[in-house]
Amino acid sequence: MSGEKAEARRKLIENGKRIDGRGPEDIRPLRFEVRVLKNANGSALVEYGSTKVLAAVYGPRDPGTRSIALPNRAVIRCRYHMAPFSTHERKNPAPSRREIELSKVIREALEPAVITEAFPRTAIDIFIEVLNADGGTRTAGITAASLALADAGIPMRDLVAGIAVGKVEGTLVLDINEEEDMYGEADIPMAFMPSLEQITLIQLNGVLSEEELWRAIELGAKGAKIVYEAQKEALRKRYSSAIE
Repeated sequence: MSGEKAEARRKLIENGKRIDGRGPEDIRPLRFEVRVLKNANGSALVEYGSTKVLAAVYGPRDPGTRSIALPNRAVIRCRYHMAPFSTHERKNPAPSRREIELSKVIREALEPAVITEAFPRTAIDIFIEVLNADGGTRTAGITAASLALADAGIPMRDLVAGIAVGKVEGTLVLDINEEEDMYGEADIPMAFMPSLEQITLIQLNGVLSEEELWRAIELGAKGAKIVYEAQKEALRKRYSSAIE
């Protein structure tokens, strides 16, 4: 381990406080807004601290290619992309292998929530753009896409709330930021349908004991409920003002 990395790890938790002043079970400030794009059927802007993600939904609509269409349900297509200016160093705008993989991961996390059988032979397109990356972009992308789907009026079994748990210097922490992700010992992105008490995504990067894994899932479920309430509040705020 380099001296620079060791120094960064030593400072991640000090006197029970994380590098940004939060406690182990604290979530970064959340800011959610829906209907932010005029031309999309549904859209949402989601902020977890400094992580900012924009999602847009189009459809249900003609898939454009007959071979893609399914006779009994809609096809969900998802594209996750990080803007060139979203990271410290300019990112190549071309899709990377990681972005292609995360597009699939996010789509699979959302599919259980969407009632696709209501729209056979159609496609629902989801575009996720990371505007600023500071950890947890895939889980913020899931949260944003779920809000955009609801904003588009697409019937869903439940909203999907994304949250990540990490292990930093032996401590499980909720909603990790970029430095905790980079220098921590484990990262567990998760997605939940809270009212149905179902998990739609769980990944593990790193090593945890079985006991730590179950504690991480419990902590993630707790965080997802906070995200879920913020999602519902964003929808209430948008549509109550529209009705008024």
